[in-house]
Amino acid sequence: QVRLVESGGGLVQPGGSLKLSCRSSEIDFSGFTVSWHRQAPGKERELVAIMSALSSSGVRTDYAASVKGRFAMSRELPKNIVYLQMNSLEPEDTAVYYCRAERTVATYWGQGTQVTVSS
Repeated sequence: QVRLVESGGGLVQPGGSLKLSCRSSEIDFSGFTVSWHRQAPGKERELVAIMSALSSSGVRTDYAASVKGRFAMSRELPKNIVYLQMNSLEPEDTAVYYCRAERTVATYWGQGTQVTVSS
């Protein structure tokens, strides 16, 4: 069974920062499109950031308009970890954040990590 494990969530004040991590022991993120999503209470899950199939030759990363310039997605291939650095956090960023890894024949989700932005 494939597991994606997110970590790094927590409570932070507005304007603060958090760095989320996504790990898997069962799959190699190389060759997958990996993305971060979030779901706030009462709202649908939305895409936050997406990184094209990871390879040593380069990747393409895109962001939702609401987080562009504040969030940055990166990866550390030797450790098979994908990150989401979140800066200048706002109360509207409060949500459960999920990692997803996808390729043609399979899609995997993590269990989510809670991010709460509040003073």
